[in-house]
Amino acid sequence: MNQQTEAMEADRELKRKHRAMWASGDYPALADEMLLELGAVLVEACGIRSRQRVLDVAAGTGNAAIPAAMMGAKVVASDLTPELFEAGRREAANRGVGLEWQEGDAEALPFGDAEFDAVMSCIGVMFAPHHQAAADELLRVCKPGGSIGLLCWTPEGFIGQMFAVLKPFAPPPPPGAQPAPLWGSEEHVRELLGGRITDVHTRKQNLAVRSFHQPVDFVRYFKSHYGPIISVYKSLGDDPDKVKALDKALTDLADSFGDAHGDVPFQMEWEYLLFTAKKA
Repeated sequence: MNQQTEAMEADRELKRKHRAMWASGDYPALADEMLLELGAVLVEACGIRSRQRVLDVAAGTGNAAIPAAMMGAKVVASDLTPELFEAGRREAANRGVGLEWQEGDAEALPFGDAEFDAVMSCIGVMFAPHHQAAADELLRVCKPGGSIGLLCWTPEGFIGQMFAVLKPFAPPPPPGAQPAPLWGSEEHVRELLGGRITDVHTRKQNLAVRSFHQPVDFVRYFKSHYGPIISVYKSLGDDPDKVKALDKALTDLADSFGDAHGDVPFQMEWEYLLFTAKKA
């Protein structure tokens, strides 16, 4: 087996693991309970209009794709993990809209050059391990003058810090893989897209999360629902000391980002970067 073949096999195995990770737990329930407003925020920022052809990359359950379809756009929701599409199809039907669901790798999108008027991703493409490859694909499938829209967790915000907490407990990343929260850095995204974009607009905002009564409730919920955390705990096996240490690290992190007062729900603020531009 030559080096190129070995690299291709390694990439296929990495993507297989990513698909299994996001299919584990119950991400559709988590997204429905906590993340619904983010898709509408991105669609509004992108200025999605009727009859536009729109691609939602790493769409998951269609958190942004469905609001785009509600604007009258012709939408394709693409994701590496088609197991998430069933929940998306149900939600689209509940809202009375139709869209296309297409399995696809964000680093090798199954679409032609300059095929879409708008290409967007809501906390999705940031989890593709090879950032430059994914950024190149976003631009490739977008028409000149078309919109690029990204909503990503910031490195310094809660989710970014959560991944920092997970890192010492997780297996080492494969060669060339980059940390997901880098997509929440304006400088990093500008570097990825380079001189191929114009009319850049960015702002940081917070998502208020009120789903948990105490920090420990966050840890318990994410351990059963969120694929990346489930994957790290699985890698710890039956080591009770490491499990206990990770439980404490995540609980302490949640406590530092939240505010609890007696019987009032524990409120957390999760920061994200909203980045929009035009393809040059």
